[in-house]
Order: sequence, then structure tokens, then C-alpha cells
Amino acid sequence: MKKYAAIFPGQGSQSVGMFSDFMDNEIVKQTYDEASEELGYDLKNITLNGPESELNRTEVTQPAILTASVAAYRVLVSMADAPAFVAGHSLGEYTALVAANVMDFKNAVSLVRLRGQAMQNAVPQGVGGMAAVLGLDNQTVIDGCAASSDDSGKVWAANFNSDGQVVISGHKVAVDRAAEYFKAHGAKRVLPLNVSAPSHCPLMQSAADTLQEALDGISLNNASIPVYSNAYAKPLTEATAIKEALIKQLIGPVRWVETVLSMKEQGIELMVEVGPNKVLSGLVRRIDRGLGTANVMNEEGVKSVVEALNA
Repeated sequence: MKKYAAIFPGQGSQSVGMFSDFMDNEIVKQTYDEASEELGYDLKNITLNGPESELNRTEVTQPAILTASVAAYRVLVSMADAPAFVAGHSLGEYTALVAANVMDFKNAVSLVRLRGQAMQNAVPQGVGGMAAVLGLDNQTVIDGCAASSDDSGKVWAANFNSDGQVVISGHKVAVDRAAEYFKAHGAKRVLPLNVSAPSHCPLMQSAADTLQEALDGISLNNASIPVYSNAYAKPLTEATAIKEALIKQLIGPVRWVETVLSMKEQGIELMVEVGPNKVLSGLVRRIDRGLGTANVMNEEGVKSVVEALNA
């Protein structure tokens, strides 16, 4: 069997009706029932029927993506060996921790709901912003963020997603200044992102403090599968280190390019995106076309992955 990694998507991969052709699976049903019991509302109904405005509320979006991804992962490992590594992009790191038995699924559901609320509360609506910068190298983006920051507002590189795609985050006034800077310095495009909170930058410190308190109140296990950390771009197994990395993740950048390349160096041949949409698969292909990609969004996807692993 090929050596594979399971990778889990973050916020932005959701859509009303996602997993509609997967909901008859008993494992998927059970997973949604567990999440709904913990949340106190019918997550399956919101996922399938919306409205979109409700699904896109951060405190709903985060449990919705986590639950979809955990459900798909449970189906996958009922039919295939466990992956050699797990990793998630931003929110997806929590799914990876459930997959690696670091935290209980119900605890994760409550944590990501709290995480979403804390992120929303950290910065007043309209004060923060994010944008994707296309066509510039990492250092140019880092330098441009520094040049665009002053006492009126600051901006930072937040997601190193692929070569030539870096997301910036911070005060909206500084994000707007940086957009003009990058356009003047050769960016192909600068795309404002429709987000409710400026993630992965120091403006999330109050959210990180809230998360720290919540994490101190639950039991974390050492990982049964090495979990790649967004903050350090290396695999972690020890519970204390994983907790520290989760806090750092909220206020620092997602190092996705380094994560993918490191997994390849560790002998990974296939990256299996487990959850809604195909965002991470696209990033992986842009980072290294030599890596295989596959997706688990329905039963057909699970069967295709099992066949690919055994090919």
C-alpha cells in the first residue's frame, strides 16, 4: 500500500448541500448525530439546507467543516489503513487532532465553535481584513507587509499556501495599503477575502487567550499518528507541544508549503484531502506536481482512494 497523508480543509471549503450524497452512510449519520448533540442544534439540516448565511457564520462554519471531515475520515479508515501523517489547514488542524486521537470528537466540536466565536469577538466587524496576494515570492510579501504597517494599522503574512500565493491579514486599512503596494511591485492579483475575522496574525491574541483557557480544561492525548503543525511545519506527537502549537497557530502564519514539502521528504506519495471541496488538493499540485492527490467527499471518493492506495 502506498504511503499516504490525510489532509483536512479549513474555513472557506463549506457550501450548502455539501455531503448530500454521503449522508446515507451510517458512519456519517452517526458523526453528525454526535455533533448535533454537542452543539444543541441540527447541524445536518443546516449543512444540507442552509440558509447559506447561517452556514457561513464562523461559529457554525467551523463545526460544520470539522464534522464533515471527521465523518469522511471515519469512513476512509474503515476501508483502508491509517495514514502515515495527518495535517490540516488552519481549522483543519483540529480534524487532524481528532484523527490522531489527540482529542475527543465532541471536545473538538465545542472547541472549534468557541474558536469561531473568539475569533469573531477579537476584532470589531469591519476593522480587520484579509487578502490573497498572487504572483510574488514570500519575502517580497513579508517586506511589503512591514512597509505597509504603521501606527494606524498593521498587516502580516498569514498563510503561505503555495509558491506565489500568500494570504495577508491585519487591520483593513493596512491590508488595503499593502494591496496597493503589491500591485505596484508586480503582483498578478490581490484578492480581498470575504472573511469575518483577520486570522493568523497578532490581532487574534485575545482569541488565543480564550482558546488557551479552554484547552487547559480538557484532556489531550499524545498523538497516535504524527500531526503536522501549522505553526512549526513539522510533525508533533507530544500533547503539550501540540497544545502550544494550537495557540501559536491563531496568531502566526500557516506554513502550508513547508508542511507539504516536508511530508514528501518523509516518503509520502499520495495526499488525500478528506472533507468538502478540493482547495488543498489544488495547493498541493501547485507546490509539487510530483505528489499524487485524491479527495474523499463521498463513497465513490473513498473507493477511488482505496484503489489508488493499493495500485
